Amino acid sequence: MVETKIIEAYFKNGYSLIPLKTNTKIPAISWKQYQKKKASYEEVLSWSFKFPGHNLGIVTGQISKLVVIDIDDLAILPKLLKELPELELTTKVKTTRGFHFYFSLNGNGKVKATKNFLGLKVELFSDGQQVVAAPSKINGVTRTFEAPLEMMLPFPSRLYNKQEKKQTTVTSSLYITPKEAPGFKIPTYNGKDVSCIRQILSRALQEGERTISLFILYNLLLQNRNDKEYSQKIIIDKNKALNEPLTNKEVANIFKKVYKYGCSGITSRLPFINCNNCKFKFKGGKFKMGNIIVRHINELPKLSNTEAKVILMLGTVFDGEAPSNYAIAKLTGMNKNTVREAVEGLKKKHIR
Repeated sequence: MVETKIIEAYFKNGYSLIPLKTNTKIPAISWKQYQKKKASYEEVLSWSFKFPGHNLGIVTGQISKLVVIDIDDLAILPKLLKELPELELTTKVKTTRGFHFYFSLNGNGKVKATKNFLGLKVELFSDGQQVVAAPSKINGVTRTFEAPLEMMLPFPSRLYNKQEKKQTTVTSSLYITPKEAPGFKIPTYNGKDVSCIRQILSRALQEGERTISLFILYNLLLQNRNDKEYSQKIIIDKNKALNEPLTNKEVANIFKKVYKYGCSGITSRLPFINCNNCKFKFKGGKFKMGNIIVRHINELPKLSNTEAKVILMLGTVFDGEAPSNYAIAKLTGMNKNTVREAVEGLKKKHIR
């Protein structure tokens, strides 16, 4: 029997539900009617008595204001993330072979079902198609939420009517920095010369980029030695100034997630970020004036071999980032304790 709390959650989201045969994806009833009207709560509960142990399906598209992206081949996931970074922050369900990613529809434009989403041979469910919902079980594997319904993001407006055309270039509108809503003044913070912080703060974030942008901004502020309370205040103030701010719950979720992006991870997720003016960036074999190696060039002869090796990594591979000792150790092949001692030695010499 499907637990009533999950049924209630689906009803709260406005989903059209159907029963599926036990251990299968096959509907247990004639279900085309539920593409246009939703079963009542009592009707859904009755299915547990009519079809003991049944699975549950959700009808996608306008009836449920829902699209679902189905990934079975996990080797494709990195490519899809470059096109759709919101995948990491939206509702996620573990399936037998991969994942389902849920996005809500806001009613603007048409999202067509396809088996070749963005040219990557990934299936997108919409247009009244049904998907197997958690906690259904197939071949002994129970579908479970790895990111809850509360985290669901809207389907990015930039992709409406463009799903089947792989976007090898980002539309120019993503690079335009529209005027910020009145009332927001860029605050003072540590790390003023980190260009991406200022770029996010100065941008009037649009639907589809708000959550990921504020998430990255929050963690960049923390990396640059802004305390947690002040960093959260900046995020809250920034969100309030947006024309369409996130809900308090959505903002609270930003402060809970683990951060693991470097410079390349940021630019792949925020196409509007321009690194050319970053004072820290080591790019094309050229150092910028803010680079840690350039800033401490006179101190380099005084460093131990391990300290020199660490600062070389910080100035090239990890330029502008704040890697963990483990990340440095893994890359250099050095012992983690050796790296830790070298990092502490650099700090004592005021090199950071």
